[in-house]
Amino acid sequence: MLITLPDVLNPDELAQAQALLARSAWAGGEITAGLQATQVKNNRQLAESAEHLPALRRLVLGALSRNAGFFTAALPRRIYPPLFNSYTGATNCFGNHVDGAVRPIPDGGGHLRTDVSATLFLSDPADYDGGELVIEDTFGDHSIKLAAGSMVVYPSSSIHRVEPVTRGERQACFLWLESMVRDAGQRRLLYEMDMALLALRRDIGDTAPVVRLTGTYHNLLRQWAEA
Repeated sequence: MLITLPDVLNPDELAQAQALLARSAWAGGEITAGLQATQVKNNRQLAESAEHLPALRRLVLGALSRNAGFFTAALPRRIYPPLFNSYTGATNCFGNHVDGAVRPIPDGGGHLRTDVSATLFLSDPADYDGGELVIEDTFGDHSIKLAAGSMVVYPSSSIHRVEPVTRGERQACFLWLESMVRDAGQRRLLYEMDMALLALRRDIGDTAPVVRLTGTYHNLLRQWAEA
């Protein structure tokens, strides 16, 4: 399930993130890549020691904490500390790869199962050519290039790539999360049910059948969630 979320960052937050990144020093992107991904990863990334990384992480996590669409789509249990990358010049692409299933948390807090991946776009699409995030699923390839401040979430099991940036610079935040519902099919059913319930409430209000359906949603979540 691939879901786009517009305006995750408001204009002030986006400007703050862009200003912090403009003052940041980049490292080679291979610092978080696994064996297979290292062979096809050619970008830059903020290292864990980067001066502005803590502030950037607080900004993104604060925005996600108030975004109901993100919670509904991902049902996050634990979120890996957000990372930031840049594609430009000679370091401008990331070939086909799959995100590692389990990642060590940087602060020594154990390991996190990667159920859902997310990319938060931080550059205006008019400022660069190429750089599309291409995600493969059973229905083919999906090419994603969103407005700055918008996010796409998708299963971490998906094969995906970033096409070469041929002009300008593409900056983004990326992260993984462990979902309360690890099965992608179950997450999709819950998301579609929640979206239908929101539409029903908007159209006919909290009628008795809508309340009962809401109860069914929460009972399914209770059955499937690992809180």
